Amino acid sequence: MTDTKRNRKVDGFIKKAKQWKEEYEKLREIILSFELTEDIKWMHPCYMHEGKNIVLMHGFKEYCALLFQKGVLLKDTHKILIQQTENVQAARQIRFANLQEIIELEPIIKDYIREAIEVEKAGLKVELKDTKEYEIPEELGAKFEELPALKTAFEELTPGRQRAYLLYFSGAKQSKTRVSRIEKYTPQILDGKGMND
Repeated sequence: MTDTKRNRKVDGFIKKAKQWKEEYEKLREIILSFELTEDIKWMHPCYMHEGKNIVLMHGFKEYCALLFQKGVLLKDTHKILIQQTENVQAARQIRFANLQEIIELEPIIKDYIREAIEVEKAGLKVELKDTKEYEIPEELGAKFEELPALKTAFEELTPGRQRAYLLYFSGAKQSKTRVSRIEKYTPQILDGKGMND
């Protein structure tokens, strides 16, 4: 690994980390043994091949992980890739509880990184679920009938914004919570904005 491949923003990320410092350093060493560009994206170290995201390094309370952007396309011969939630379509993680696990899995980690780079070089694409395949919560359907302008405004949103709303609304377990969420975001939808706009 040459120092010229190191990004100072990632140095800062690791230095500020309250947890997983040794694990991050080891994962970084492994990743930078490949010809990848290092940067910070989504507040985490991200490694790219010719501008395309390959793998992201991040940590949680119980584990740190490598997140492969197109992990669903990897063969996963060792059955170690994890889908974070049922709504994550493309990305998959390899999780680590400690430094020793990373050291033991190093050859396998390298195989997965190599394969992820090949997937990107081959131009393979993940077939994402179409927004029309997501179920519209009953409460939102009722609101569409009550306020046709809302349905029109919703249909004019980008597919990503529609998905974000559908996942958020349907994520509530109780009907009254779904109604409350829909009421809260109705003005924003009518203004043609996504949840985070």
